This record gives sequence, C-alpha cells and structure tokens, in this order.
Amino acid sequence: MYKILFLVFFSAFIIPAKGQNAEMDSLKTVLKSQQADTSRVFTLLELSSKYYRSDPSESRRLGMEAKTLADKINFERGLGFAYKSIGMGYYYENDWVDALVQWRLALKAFEAAGDMNGVSNMLNNLGAVHFNGGDDEPALDYYLQSLRVAEQTGDSLRIVTALVNIGSVYLNKESHHDLAFKYYKRALPLSIKLGDNDAIGTCAVNIGEIFLKDNQNPDSALYYFETALEAYQKSATGNVAFALKSIGQVYAARKDFQKALSYQTDAYNLAKNLEGRLEMAQSLLSLAATYELMGDLPNAISSFNQGKEIASDIGATYEIKDAYQGLARNYARMSDYENAYINQALFASIKDTLYNAEMDKKLQAQTLSYEIENKQGRISLLEKEQEVKDLELQRQKIIRNASAVSGILLLVVIGGLFNRNRYMKKSGKIIAEERDRSDRLLLNILPQETAEELKAKGSATPKYYEMVSVLFTDFKGFTLIAEKLTPQELVEELNECFIAFDEIMDKYNLEKIKTIGDAYMCAGGVPTVLATNPADTVRAALEIREFMKKLKTKREAAGKTYWELRIGIHTGPVIAGVVGKNKFAYDIWGDAVNTASRMESSGIPGEVNISGATYHHVKNLFECTYRGKVEAKNKGEIDMYIVNRAL
Repeated sequence: MYKILFLVFFSAFIIPAKGQNAEMDSLKTVLKSQQADTSRVFTLLELSSKYYRSDPSESRRLGMEAKTLADKINFERGLGFAYKSIGMGYYYENDWVDALVQWRLALKAFEAAGDMNGVSNMLNNLGAVHFNGGDDEPALDYYLQSLRVAEQTGDSLRIVTALVNIGSVYLNKESHHDLAFKYYKRALPLSIKLGDNDAIGTCAVNIGEIFLKDNQNPDSALYYFETALEAYQKSATGNVAFALKSIGQVYAARKDFQKALSYQTDAYNLAKNLEGRLEMAQSLLSLAATYELMGDLPNAISSFNQGKEIASDIGATYEIKDAYQGLARNYARMSDYENAYINQALFASIKDTLYNAEMDKKLQAQTLSYEIENKQGRISLLEKEQEVKDLELQRQKIIRNASAVSGILLLVVIGGLFNRNRYMKKSGKIIAEERDRSDRLLLNILPQETAEELKAKGSATPKYYEMVSVLFTDFKGFTLIAEKLTPQELVEELNECFIAFDEIMDKYNLEKIKTIGDAYMCAGGVPTVLATNPADTVRAALEIREFMKKLKTKREAAGKTYWELRIGIHTGPVIAGVVGKNKFAYDIWGDAVNTASRMESSGIPGEVNISGATYHHVKNLFECTYRGKVEAKNKGEIDMYIVNRAL
C-alpha cells in the first residue's frame, strides 16, 4: 500500500504559536472574546483541526458548533469548512462512511459559495476514502476532477495533492507504475517550490517504493525514503511512521535485519501512540515480511495476523489482501496446509474484488453508495425535524398575534391546527407501522444480528467462521415428477416441504441460507457461533428425514406420486456476509459449502449422508454407518457416513 496526500488544515487561518498546546490555549482564549461572526467560525474550525488525531469526538463537536453558527449567519463557505471538519473527525475514527457523507455536504456548500479551492479539496478527500477502501475507480475519478478544478484556479497546493494521489492509484497496479512515476515526477518539484513538506514526503516515499520494488534499487529507494522522513518530521502531520516503515524495508532487502526490525518497530510504536490504525497495520505487515525473510515463521504469522485484524477493523482492503497472501505463504512453509489453503482462498477472493472492475462496482461502489445515501437520508430527516420545530415557533407567534385581532380568527386557526395535528399523528402512526413492517420483512431475509448491523451502519461486515455445519437437501427425480404437475401444484408441494424445513431450522437454531429450485440450503453456527452446531444440524436432518417419511406414507395412501430426499452435511470454515444492493441476500462461501453440496449429491435417497469432518464432531452422539471412501465430483474420495439414529 502506498501513501496518499490529504488536505487537512485550514492553512489560511492558522494562528502561529510555539507548540500544539500553546496554539490550542491561544485559540480558546480568542474564542472567549469573539462575537458570533465569521471570525468565530474560523477560530472554532482551527481549534477543531487540533483535535483530529488526539480527540476526534471533540473535533466533531467543535465542527458542529461552527456549522450551527455558519448556518445561522448564512455563511456558506464557513458551512463548507464546518462539514469538512466534522468529516475529518469521523475519518480519524475510521468511520469512513460518515466522513464521506459530511464531505459530500461540504462539496455542495463550497459549490454554492463558489469556492473552487474548497471544491477541489473535497473532491480529493472523497477520492482518498475510496482509495483507502480499495475502490480505485471512483477514487481516480474524484482525483481527476480535483486536478481539473485546481488547474482552472491555479491552486498549486491542490494540483500537487491531486497529482500525488493519482500517482498512488496507478501505483496499486503493477502494469501502470510508469504512469505513477510520471505523476510523481511532475508533483515533486512543485512540492519543493511550494515548500509543502507533507507533499514532498508523500512524493518521495512513493518514488522510493518504485525504486525498491520495480527497479530493485535499494540505494535510490533509501535516498527517497530518508528525504520523505526529513520532510514528514518537519510537517508534523503524523506520516513519520510510514517513512520509518519504508526505511525498514530497505534494510530488510539488504538483509540487515536488526536495523530493519528497529525501524519497523519504531514505526509501529509511533503509529500506536498517534492512534493511526492504518499506519499500525502497515507497520505490522512490514515487520511480518522481515520476519519471513529471516526465516522466523511463527513471528511472521503472528505479525501478519495482527496486521490483518487491524486492517479488517478499518476496512483497509489492500492491507487485508497482503496479510492473507503472507499468511498463506508462511503457513505453507510450516506445512500447515489447512490454514494455508484458507488464507490462499481468502487472498484470491479479495484479489478478485480489487482487480475485477465489475466486482469493484458490485461489492464496493454500490454498497458504499447505499450507505452514503442512507446516512444522508438520516441527515435530511434531522433537517426536516428542525424545520418542523421552526414552523412550530412560527405557529405560536401567529396564535399570539391572532388572539389580539379576533377571537373568531383564533378559533379558525386553532381548528386548522387541530386538524393538522390530527393528520400528523395519523401520518406518524402510518410511518411507524410501515417501519415495523419493513423491519419484519428484513428479518425474513436476513439474520437478526446482520439486519441490526445493516440498519445501524448501512452495511454488514463479512465475517470468517472457523466451524460451520452446512446442510443441503435435494429431491430425487424432481424433474420427472414436476412434469406431471401443474405449476400451482408444483409450488404447493414445494411450499409444504420448505415450510416444514423452515420450522425445523428455527427449532435447532440453524440459519436458512436459500432455496435454489428444489434444493434447500441451511447452516449451523452462523451468524451466532454455537459449538453444538454439528450435532444441531444432524438432529435437524434426522427430523427432516422423518417428515419426508410421513409425507411419503400419506401420499402413497392417497395414490399420489412422492419425492424422495437426499440430505448431505459437511462441517468446516466459511465466510458469511450480505451481497447485493437492491435485494439483500445473506450467503456463505468457502470450500465447506462445495463439500456439503457433494455430500448431498453423493448421498442415498431417504438417508442423511455426512462427511468424515462432521462425523468427527458427532460420533459420540449418533449411531452411524461408515460408507467408506466415496468418490465426489471434483473432490476426489471422501470419507462418508450414514446417520442411523441419535444415541
């Protein structure tokens, strides 16, 4: 992962002081004597910027105070800076969706004020969040828009920022490193001319990455990394850790491992002190790579896992990808092929997401757009509530004036307001009923835990589960029997079975995943982790088997055809999450799902067929018959067992 450039401070309004605390004290003193005007707005914003890293919630509070004042005095440009500042508070708490919402509002305010520098700034920041989330397509689009606006206004600082960040997008694609180098070469002299140390550092550190990784030239890389370190130390914007980490990589390439570990450990500790979680993850991954070169595989795996956890918490997709790849490599070297396979599969999955444009749009851009629209809808609702409050105050004033004019008019007004109030209560009741109805529908298609997360955050984070039991059912000869039934009869027959299956799932705490034609899929151990899920799933399968036997007897007595059911179960690791934009679907992925499907297709009609992995968990609870090693399509020979009964 490479460094991007963020426009953070309100440079035109910085108040000189010897140190951070002195500046903050000075600003607080100024605030005490300032009137409610534009100067107070900017003082609040400057003070807010001092808390971005140390206390993001306080930063947001000051930003909100500035927003309220800017709104009150109709100061559109100040409103744009206020939304920007609130967004920075969210950004440093790694709440990127709320940051995007605030920055979109800031963009609108700057456009309304005709402040094109502000417009360029916000376009850059919007691109930066998409970039951090691994969503390169919209990131590049925002950066290019920012560059065009900055070139029109002749704003050198924002031209440099856009050039550096465009270079960083191209740097993520190995085939485009020449383009990245072109943008950095253009940006570096402009940065030096401006005397912008943060821009100098970012250009230098990324050029160093190209020399280190593409040109295999650690000497040139070290020169640029040390240039970046010197610049970052002067800028005091918290990027020093990135430069230290990069210098450590050079020493690792030279096999001077002690120096490498020293720089990378310093980078991690500095990032931790500043609560820079992205930089913490990057430093840990760098440490892991050094341990790997040293042959210290346990420490390499430990550092990769720590980096992966932090990166997963903040949604840093490129760091997650690097962690999975490193874990797969090192587990394989330790002959832990199960974990190596799991991480290789996860790496392949996330790599496809990063480098396949269609998957980008589906799993990143669409979800992010939904979350942003959802958050913006909440903000709009708050603004509507404020409008209602303002109208209520206006109404009370009208009533007071009307009472002085005429009692008759007062009665008319009161009558009108009574009808309005009754209408609002009725509307509120309808809205509440519709909301409850929507909640019920959501719970019909998603697990409660996932539905609550989706409502609260606008998205549901995919999760890894170590032990999940996946159950598949399928009707034997379904097509032949279906041809003899009318469409209505076919649906009624399937519905009778699937409703019964749903009730059994509820009884044993299993999660229905989906139906595909005549196939039914469910899982135990998601989204709530239950150690008993293998046994629960087998019990549910036995109950399904009994239901189908009774249904067969009933249909035979009526002289009707009947379906026989194959049931297959396998236990193993899966990833679970929500996919889609307009129609959400909770689903699970992994080799365990494919193996469970093979358990069903290789099963015996009327019996419960389980894999050796599931048998291992339930052998003391059920009487089972060993079928031997059975050939399964694309899986080779697998140990299979028939479950006879519970012990």
